[in-house]
Amino acid sequence: HWAVIPYGLFYFGPVYFCWKYKGGSLDVHPTEKALVVQYEVEATILGETGDTMLGERKECQKIIRLKSLNSNTDIASLARKVVEECRLISPSRLPEVEQLLFYLQNRKKSAEKKEKKQIKPRDLTPFEGMELDEEANINSIDDYVELLYEDIPEKIRGATLILHLARNPDNLEELLQNETALGALARVLREDWKQSVDLATTIIYVFFCFSSFSQFHGLITHYKIGALCMSIIEHELKRYDLWQDELQKKKKADILSKEYEKALKKYHGLLTKQEQLLRVALYLLLNLSEDTRTELKMRNKNIVHLLVKTLDRDSEELLVLVVSFLKKLSIFLENKNDMAEIDTVEKLAKLVPCEHEDLLNVTLRLLLNLSFDTGLRSKMVHADLLPKLTSLLEDEAQRQIAMCILYHISIDDRFKSMFAYTDCIPQVMKMLFDCGEQRFDAELISFCINLAANKRNAQIMCEGNGLKMLMKRALKLKDPLMMKMIRNISQHDGPFKNLFIDYVGDLAAQIGLKEEEEFVIECLGTLSNLTIPDLDWELVLKEYNLVPYLKDHLKPGSADDDLILEVVIMIGTVSMDDSCAVMLAKSGIIPALIELLNAQQEDDEFVCQIVYVFYQMVFHQATRDVIIKETQAPAYLIDLMHDKNAEIRKVCDNTLDIIAEYDVEWGKKIQSEKFRWHNSQWLEMVENQQMDEAEPFMYGDDGEPFLQNGDILERPDLFYSADGIIPADGAISPEFFTDFQNGDLLGPQGFPSSSLTDGYGQTGVTPARPATAYGFRPDEQFYYGYTASR
Repeated sequence: HWAVIPYGLFYFGPVYFCWKYKGGSLDVHPTEKALVVQYEVEATILGETGDTMLGERKECQKIIRLKSLNSNTDIASLARKVVEECRLISPSRLPEVEQLLFYLQNRKKSAEKKEKKQIKPRDLTPFEGMELDEEANINSIDDYVELLYEDIPEKIRGATLILHLARNPDNLEELLQNETALGALARVLREDWKQSVDLATTIIYVFFCFSSFSQFHGLITHYKIGALCMSIIEHELKRYDLWQDELQKKKKADILSKEYEKALKKYHGLLTKQEQLLRVALYLLLNLSEDTRTELKMRNKNIVHLLVKTLDRDSEELLVLVVSFLKKLSIFLENKNDMAEIDTVEKLAKLVPCEHEDLLNVTLRLLLNLSFDTGLRSKMVHADLLPKLTSLLEDEAQRQIAMCILYHISIDDRFKSMFAYTDCIPQVMKMLFDCGEQRFDAELISFCINLAANKRNAQIMCEGNGLKMLMKRALKLKDPLMMKMIRNISQHDGPFKNLFIDYVGDLAAQIGLKEEEEFVIECLGTLSNLTIPDLDWELVLKEYNLVPYLKDHLKPGSADDDLILEVVIMIGTVSMDDSCAVMLAKSGIIPALIELLNAQQEDDEFVCQIVYVFYQMVFHQATRDVIIKETQAPAYLIDLMHDKNAEIRKVCDNTLDIIAEYDVEWGKKIQSEKFRWHNSQWLEMVENQQMDEAEPFMYGDDGEPFLQNGDILERPDLFYSADGIIPADGAISPEFFTDFQNGDLLGPQGFPSSSLTDGYGQTGVTPARPATAYGFRPDEQFYYGYTASR
């Protein structure tokens, strides 16, 4: 034998090679059904006399794949066969081999149940046409390249041999250096892909192996394989449409069905090969899309439309890939908009539910991304996804994603009522109660809070012992989110609102305690919603000593603004009771409210709620005297009479009308201000006219001057009347408002049958409880909207 002697040594004569194998560790393969044998090879070059001239050691490993291993395999027999055929394993290690095989046998069973399939590009399953009757060798790469210059069958054989090399990551670096091979593959693909689907699939698979590693993406870009794949996919989808049309024509024309059955069989064969091509091409594009610049190029070439069109296929493996690709694209606004323009949601709805767990999971994740768009949420509802998603709440594996999508749908008020016609509410209520004393999932409790904002949903939640269990859980855990859910339930009018009477004491007891502020806010909000005639608020205020708490928390800066606002709303609720209003007035709450009004005059919500408290208090004689004679509240109300916020103007107008009818002096001021504001343009014009121009028109026929501004106010016959609803003097009595509140002047559904018109054509209705930042009663036909500032 000839030997290669290191540089600097000269030797002439025969040499001998000697190899020694030393066994090492034995273990199972981490992912495959295989054993991994670690061993050491010592190569020695011996001279003529047997002396060692050169020696080298190298650590190696051998993988023994056990394709026949299954649940019925005889482990002992298989272990003996492995030891007999592999000289690297000593017979003394037979028990160890048996133990490892037993582990592999049982590991596979558990993996089949628990393992989640993930899209791993290099794990792309082999397809028909990849089989070879010889083993590919990296040293024969030049011979394989020569086959690419022959006819189609030889080209397929050469490409397949190169593919077998490329599937081993250890060969990629060496293949990368062979520009001739890669250039030939790219050329053949570009020229011959239409002639053979097998050839195109095999060559794209080779480049796909490179695409699995980011450092090789530049190579694929250099040969423009990505753009070529886009063209191939577009062409194959058009071909698919033609196949479908031809198949339908033959089905209609062939009465005996023989030709149709033959065409159908051929169609399935073509379809299988085409889907293999689409899978490998789309996988390659998915890998390349790691670079957002490359992804943008794909988007410009209409990748979204191609993927959505592919959703019509039945192959689950292909669908998993397509939906995964769409999910990755959907995080960008432009791609999401492209999906919104076509029937993406409708096609995805057909995949929910499905037996393929991975396909179902990735479909739900894509729908979750799309559900952030209002228009796409609407499409989901119209595609009947609501009951389908509700049914998935029973599937523990898909529950959380389905819950998130349902939560997004529940954000829209127009869809909240639809949940009442599914099994959703009983299911989520059961989930809440099954949590025990543990904290609820954020998605679950948030979803319930949204559902409770609808009256019908709230009724279902209160059925049986629903409200009792909710209240018990909320008070025990001091959970502000659950209390917010209860607060949303309490805002709806109806028979079930009386159920809250049993819990008024429990809620009031939380206010005086040093509880978490967010929890106290929700308790106050719940109490404020309880406008129940049979509720004795005076007893509640006295028993739980709430008046000092309410007064102390009206001071600006005494607490968070949200808590102070809830205190104001609470005062408005209890002020409906005559005795409560007197109690609050004597405690000095009215001046505190005026001070708070000064401090929060830029916050429309504060202003509206404080004015509503004044409105409630002027109904009662005792508090009306305090407001008119001892405070400057009417002056503040006059200033707010022309506020930019319509709801503030409405509450002010009605409050001032009652004050004007009770107090003559304030009545004149209010009337004068209304006149001045209503006729401001005319008054300004009169004041700016020169006397000499206006003189002929300033006197009557008798030489007496016309009435001046102050005199006009003494002429109630000049004011507009409201056909008997309001007297000509513009005065409205408190009894009128009392009758109005009692429903004497209400139209259908408890709403005013007509608007009230004051002496200057301004309209207003007796205001209901102004809405807060937490929403409005969904059964109302209108709600209050506030501007950010005045």
